[in-house]
Amino acid sequence: MTRRIQHTLAAALLIAAMGACATDKKTDGTDSVSAGTTPLATPTPAAPVTESAPAAMTASTGGMLDPNSASREQLMAVPGMNAAAADALIAGRPYANMMAADKALAAHTEAAARKQVYAMVWKPIDINTATKAEIMMIPGVGAKMHHEFEEYRPYKNVAQFDRDIGKYVDKAELARLRSYVSIP
Repeated sequence: MTRRIQHTLAAALLIAAMGACATDKKTDGTDSVSAGTTPLATPTPAAPVTESAPAAMTASTGGMLDPNSASREQLMAVPGMNAAAADALIAGRPYANMMAADKALAAHTEAAARKQVYAMVWKPIDINTATKAEIMMIPGVGAKMHHEFEEYRPYKNVAQFDRDIGKYVDKAELARLRSYVSIP
């Protein structure tokens, strides 16, 4: 991996982490993490897409690497990824969904490592048709959040998703979850 790509990925993670640290006072006097919200169709990338940004990292994937187009070099820079997993992911392309990508990685990485990978490598899932297994693949999603995702289906638009899921998480977490899903 070139140092330029390494620095771009490191800067993107630093910018995302710094943005997640801002706080706002709620009306009840408690602090909440603030972050801008954007529609699912155009999620906020972790870093601006420029000539130096990885080609597979685009606004359509929420600033994450697309498992169908990320280079081996880009994949090897992802925490939790190893050479055998990167090669298997590339060899199995194209992926129609994350279940297929997960199957390719499962033979080469443990579940905990795949959760690390999915923090940076992801193909958004259709939240209206996603199975429990697909939803549970989203890093940080447990049984309760899975239940909330399913309870409000079908989602007609992003505003509905934000309103319904925003009852359970702060703005930063809502923006993060939004980058993992799509509403056709």
